[in-house]
Amino acid sequence: MRIAVIGGGPGGLYFSLLARQFGPAREITVWERNAPDETFGFGVVLSDQALGGIEHADPAVVSGMRPMLARWDDIAVHFRGTTFTAGGNGFAAMSRAALLLTLQRRCAQLGVPVRYSSEITDVDALAADHDVVVAADGANSLIRERYADAFRPTVETGKCRYIWLGSDLELDSFKFYVVDTPGGAVQVHAYPDSGHTSTLILELSEPSWRAAGFAAAAPPRLSPGESDERSIGIIAELCKEILDGHKLYGNNSRWLRFPTVRCDTWRHRNVVLIGDAAHTAHFSIGSGTKIAMDDALTLARSLQEQPSTRAALAAYEAERRPAVASLQRAAQASREWFENVDRYTHQEPQQFAVNLLTRSRRVSYASLRRRDPTFIARAERWFADAAGGPVAPGPASAPGHGSASDGTSPPMLQPFTLGGLDVVNRVVIAPGGAAGVFPARDGVPGDLQLVYLGGAALGGAGLVMTGPVSVSAAGTDARGGAGLFSGEQVSGWRRVVDFVHTHSPAKIGVRLGYYGPDGATKPLGELRREFAAAARRAAAGFDLLELDCAHGRPLSALLSRMSLTPSADRVRRALEVFAAIRAVWPAERPVSLRIAPAQWCPGGHGVDAVTGIANEFAARGAAAVHVCAGTRADRDVYADRLRNQAGGKGAFAVIAAGSIAASDVDTIVLAGRADLCVVDQPTVDSPWLALRGTPDRAISKSGHDGGGCRAP
Repeated sequence: MRIAVIGGGPGGLYFSLLARQFGPAREITVWERNAPDETFGFGVVLSDQALGGIEHADPAVVSGMRPMLARWDDIAVHFRGTTFTAGGNGFAAMSRAALLLTLQRRCAQLGVPVRYSSEITDVDALAADHDVVVAADGANSLIRERYADAFRPTVETGKCRYIWLGSDLELDSFKFYVVDTPGGAVQVHAYPDSGHTSTLILELSEPSWRAAGFAAAAPPRLSPGESDERSIGIIAELCKEILDGHKLYGNNSRWLRFPTVRCDTWRHRNVVLIGDAAHTAHFSIGSGTKIAMDDALTLARSLQEQPSTRAALAAYEAERRPAVASLQRAAQASREWFENVDRYTHQEPQQFAVNLLTRSRRVSYASLRRRDPTFIARAERWFADAAGGPVAPGPASAPGHGSASDGTSPPMLQPFTLGGLDVVNRVVIAPGGAAGVFPARDGVPGDLQLVYLGGAALGGAGLVMTGPVSVSAAGTDARGGAGLFSGEQVSGWRRVVDFVHTHSPAKIGVRLGYYGPDGATKPLGELRREFAAAARRAAAGFDLLELDCAHGRPLSALLSRMSLTPSADRVRRALEVFAAIRAVWPAERPVSLRIAPAQWCPGGHGVDAVTGIANEFAARGAAAVHVCAGTRADRDVYADRLRNQAGGKGAFAVIAAGSIAASDVDTIVLAGRADLCVVDQPTVDSPWLALRGTPDRAISKSGHDGGGCRAP
């Protein structure tokens, strides 16, 4: 088998030496456009886990790397004069030049020729003359461009500007600095790349970039290898407290926007993409080199193990694509967090540090606790003080949760005041989908509602919510749901409410909506009267009333994709229904708004309009917005944005729902992405149940609002 490798970066060289080891009879040649000592950039980061994988595949590579590695365990967040450090992370870095030298030497030992200063201009001819062509030519891959019709690439350009720099500053750990400037926050990612040098990446939004003077300083054009020295001078002054008199220098350093590359396929005939040529992941998760080297290992093994080249390339892509997709999702979340860092600078430094460390959604409260219990204990103490909650130890039986080393209860068990309503913890149970519509003869709630909601309250939830409750007989779902339009129904609900209040500290809320088939033609005046009448009946016992604008007709239609502007007439009509409820509902009890923005605008494209709509309702007395989302990504976009809008000065609480496991609640509320969480599918072995010492039969296994928020 003859193999041609285009690109002598870490991915191309590592693949070549592994392919040589796995199949000594192969003829492998690497073509690299640059000279052997010509490379750009600075430090390359690898986790201890990544290093272990490299060592397992070829111990000689790690042996060559080890003397040049700078290792650290801590990640420090410097923000507003504070420093919060989380340990237990296990990372190392070395200069890109040193890594390439190590791989070049290993290739030489194994007899793999590398043709430097050689650029391939005729890929078709190379492919015709070889069994496999491996394109490892980076994010700006010419091979990917040559066969774009086959690979079908997309490139999403990030919003922030960033520049890659080096310094003789000696660091002992990874450090995030957030520097306040008149134009906005500037973030600095800094880490050691040897015993005496460090890498600094400066990143900032376009407005901040312009306000800091870089637009005027940056030259319109730079020669290959040339650095933007004027910008480096401005940065040195901007970061003088960080540098503490140390030098800052460039290496082909200029302002860039990060390109996220994705391809529909990574193979075309006998040509295959690896590393950045196939996919990229934002530098803030430090996985670019790891992904490329993992690609290289998988491809080399597939070529060894599979019966044909075609089968090998297919097996390589099938194995690597899910792992790469997962890392790209994490990288996108991290990139978007930094692109919107100004949204979070209102947070207290301790919360900001937790938010930053968990930004990719791959690091959770639980994993931070495992890595550094002291960091989490400090965060828990801050959160408990802010919430005015308990600091006594929780039950030892709580699996995976429990209390911190100083006895502070975890964030999910801290209290919250929702529009004057004191809730004992942050856990909400709200049935949805088929589980939310229990059989109710003539709309009267029966034993099933009592067992379900009473069990949730006994299980320890701070707030339990009914399923859909119709305001009129005509507005009842055809399958038969509960209502609040008759005296018998009021008595049935009184039985449920009294049970919850008598046997638990939980609060109970009612979700009012109109779910009938004629909702689209229902006159507004009649809707207002029906909702107001139901609200008066609910006031006989419920602690909270929720207006369901997520499902059912016509309220969900009033806030549909076609009307996503706060001034729209449809929004005004929904506000009138809300006002009719608020006018008759006791002033001391909260009203919440239930919305499903992801159904109106998937992917967060309507987040600004949804925020405007929520603010309109808050201005008229909504104490909370219940963000119903079918996926974690949609939940993160909408709930987080509503919670952290306008410097964190939103006039309402945010209840997040959408694939939330009990173990996620601590992370979400501690990082400030929501105030309360609808837990997805609590069962007898859920950690929050164990925290409350619940009997094993308190709640049955069933679906809940967090899982999909489907229409009843």
